[in-house]
Amino acid sequence: MDEKQYKLDLRYLKMAQIWAENSYCKRRQVGALVVKDQMIISDGYNGTPSGFENVCEDDNNVTLPYVLHAEANAITKLARSSNNSEGSTLYITDSPCIECAKLIIQAGIKRVVYAREYRLTDGADLLRQAGIKVDFIEI
Repeated sequence: MDEKQYKLDLRYLKMAQIWAENSYCKRRQVGALVVKDQMIISDGYNGTPSGFENVCEDDNNVTLPYVLHAEANAITKLARSSNNSEGSTLYITDSPCIECAKLIIQAGIKRVVYAREYRLTDGADLLRQAGIKVDFIEI
């Protein structure tokens, strides 16, 4: 990766990190940006679906089953717009889970850049298997 791309990737990851601060989740705040042709075309953070109370965990600090991941929010936001993610790059604060990886593949995203490793690697592994370029860049 060249120096210019690396610096650009770092900036987008930092922006995703700031965007994650919008999340009401207490256990982990995650942010995502979809970038195409050097333009941010969508964004997302983990949280509850529209119309739900902004509470992500139960009394035992377990994430509620209907909480959406940042990547899913960014991708579904694109579905409601006139943009499309074909050939884009997804910047995420955390490596994707297997369910989000499936959405990323189906959305036509060609590159994923993330800043924090999650304990499970099956999402990133699936993306690589699908031919999507996956880069880990520590901030």
